[in-house]
Amino acid sequence: MADQDQNNNGGQEQTAQISGTVKIVPQGDAPAGKPQDAKPQQAPDDDIPEKKSSRKVIGIIVLLILVVLGGLYYWHSTFTEDTDDAQVDGDLYQVSSRVAGQVLKVYVEDNQLVQQGQPIADIDPRDLQVSLAQAEANLADARAQYAQASSNVPITAVNVRTSVSTAGSDVLGSQASVLQAQQQEQANTARIEQAKANAVKAQSDVDRYTPLVQKDVISKQQFDAAVAQRDAANAAVLEAQKSAGAARENVRIAQQRVASARDQEQQNRQNGPDQIRVQQARADAASAQIQQAQAKVDQARLNLSYGKIVAPITGIVNKKNVAVGANLSVGQDLLTIVPLDKLWVTANFKETQLKGLHAGQDVDLKVDALGGRKFHGRVTEIGGATGSRLSLFPPENATGNYVKVVQRIPVRIDFTNLAEEDKDQKLRPGMSVTPDVTVK
Repeated sequence: MADQDQNNNGGQEQTAQISGTVKIVPQGDAPAGKPQDAKPQQAPDDDIPEKKSSRKVIGIIVLLILVVLGGLYYWHSTFTEDTDDAQVDGDLYQVSSRVAGQVLKVYVEDNQLVQQGQPIADIDPRDLQVSLAQAEANLADARAQYAQASSNVPITAVNVRTSVSTAGSDVLGSQASVLQAQQQEQANTARIEQAKANAVKAQSDVDRYTPLVQKDVISKQQFDAAVAQRDAANAAVLEAQKSAGAARENVRIAQQRVASARDQEQQNRQNGPDQIRVQQARADAASAQIQQAQAKVDQARLNLSYGKIVAPITGIVNKKNVAVGANLSVGQDLLTIVPLDKLWVTANFKETQLKGLHAGQDVDLKVDALGGRKFHGRVTEIGGATGSRLSLFPPENATGNYVKVVQRIPVRIDFTNLAEEDKDQKLRPGMSVTPDVTVK
């Protein structure tokens, strides 16, 4: 029967199903030593549909699990916003020299921890001490000038009052001199009249004695006495006239003196207060010079204290640029101090992530340099402009080559418990941080 089946199926392939697998074996390729009429063992066909059905169910279940996990992951991702463009930030204190001078000592090295008030360097104080001594000498001179100027104020006031009083007395004296001159003028006028009357009488006597002396009625001596009396009377008239002219001139001079005395009195009354104010102004100027000199003394003392450079804050020394013997100028940078207890995170979020961000949200922070060590923080503020707008060369979008680029906004995140979470002070400004901001 087997031989017949093989002959009927000559040139055809023999099919065998073993454990659910169909194996086609060519008839001519039968292994040597095995009978060609051996019929292969076939598995029952009833198990194949069940296995296919179970595989489909498993695939569907796995697919559903993946979809559910993907949906959960997407749903959970909406609770936070994160970015890998974030760094630890902090203040950098530039320590510089406030006075010029030569460095005598340097007390710190790079990467050294310094405390606030700790000495950093000393500058040669001798030049500063000389400046202080000169400022103190100028202050003493200013005080002496003020003492002199302030003493002149009451002296000037007394002199002004004396001048006004003297001018008033001069006016009264000049007026009295005018009256005296006027009276003298009147007396001289009276003497002129008297001298004229005497001259007329003497001339009359001469006229009477002339015929008498010719007739020898009177002696020649009497006649000569009458002539002499006449000449004396005429001379008295001339003298009285000249005295009257002098008296009139004295009146005019006395009146001028009165006018001059009145002008002087008025001038003293007007200028006296101004003179007092001038002296008071000089005293005030001297007082201002005292204040100016005192300010220079204070500045010199400050400069002397600036000769000892100390740390303005506790932190790590970096970029040390000072050595013994260096000549420093005012404002020259010496080193940088980085405080480790006043740090924050600057995270540059995409503008598409800012919809759910606002101040006060909690943040989980992972620091790459510390092996993903976690810290806690809180959003403090969102920057006022994008990073590109705040850059040295902001983009100009009106050139016609505009390409839309998602911008980033700096967001400040403050540590909420830095003292406890960073006891070993491993954080450093510039370290990369991955913040996860809880937005829901």
